[in-house]
Amino acid sequence: MRVLHVIPVLAPRYGGPSQAIVGMCTALLQVGTDVLVATTDGNGPEHLPVVLERPVVHAGVPTIFFRHQWSDSLHYAPRLAGWVAAHAAEFDVVHIHAIFSHPGPAAARACVRRDIPYVVRPLGHLDPWSLQQHRLRKRLVWQLWARPMVKHAAVLHYTTAQEQRLAERLLGPTPGAVIPLGVGDELLRRPPAPLHAAEHVPGLSDHSYVLALSRIHPKKRLDLLIDVFLEVTAPPDLQQWRLVLAGDGPADYVSALRQQVAARGAGQRVLFPGWLAGQDRLAVLRNAALMALPSQQENFGLAVVEALACGVPVLISSEVNLADEVSAAGAGWVAPLDRAALVSALAHALADAPERQRRGAAGVELASARFTWRRVAEQLTTLYTRLRR
Repeated sequence: MRVLHVIPVLAPRYGGPSQAIVGMCTALLQVGTDVLVATTDGNGPEHLPVVLERPVVHAGVPTIFFRHQWSDSLHYAPRLAGWVAAHAAEFDVVHIHAIFSHPGPAAARACVRRDIPYVVRPLGHLDPWSLQQHRLRKRLVWQLWARPMVKHAAVLHYTTAQEQRLAERLLGPTPGAVIPLGVGDELLRRPPAPLHAAEHVPGLSDHSYVLALSRIHPKKRLDLLIDVFLEVTAPPDLQQWRLVLAGDGPADYVSALRQQVAARGAGQRVLFPGWLAGQDRLAVLRNAALMALPSQQENFGLAVVEALACGVPVLISSEVNLADEVSAAGAGWVAPLDRAALVSALAHALADAPERQRRGAAGVELASARFTWRRVAEQLTTLYTRLRR
């Protein structure tokens, strides 16, 4: 079976979706599904240094890149659209990731013309909160491109039940499948020797720390997290704690967060190591005492599952769509997106090391049972087999 995955961008700066597609397709290859990813070379104001318009192996996955012409939101790529129109019939199923970018609707039109079944993963873009962001542009794109794409999809691929519930407020009952994202086996395996985070984050030394590992974006509410952390750790006996904000994002927002920290005189306690990958990322994940994500909206939260797999308990807002599963498993703390509630939850988490350990162990059990890439690949393959004509 051959499956084409269409996603607007793969550059790491775009966060979870770009990271997840690599893990997803690697796992699909391992269970015997032939995949090809069609995407653009978009990388913010730049272009990825990749070969264009012929298949290459990128991060271990067969991929074909096309020139990103303009717009870091629409990711307009007419050459990609033309290629999919010419080659869609070579695939049994097409899996489209994102709905408000040009490549997805263009691929959907090609599938409709060729009578190829396609799956749409909305990436949380049908969440009421998300729909209010850039409202006029999204309303226009919805009417012109996205609505017909969703209407003719064989199934919508949601990563949580909460994402499906929120999307169906707009769509009404619609064919959908809830299949989560996964984590690599290297996170679930215990390392033969400890990885020391202090070697990867300047200024961390041997301090205990709270980790925020994500794309740095206003919706993540890292500004609120900074305020909450500095309030909770103000007492002298908690001054040894550190907050590590590992990621990258718009320069003006990152600068505003740094200024916020500087204004509080907390430059030694709130650290900005930038984007981490490979062993750097793994070391910082494994050694965190707590992972925090107080987002305004999060359709999944891949970094949350990565932390759980490493035995790190999480503190997340109730707006993270994994909140119900984390709460049911006892794998962390879930709080409303409210300053007082977050202060209370963080204070409890930092004060009770045995409870952090217990909830961390529950997180490993949850990740092992629900969120391995192999399990995800098997579920997706079952879905593709059902749709294949």
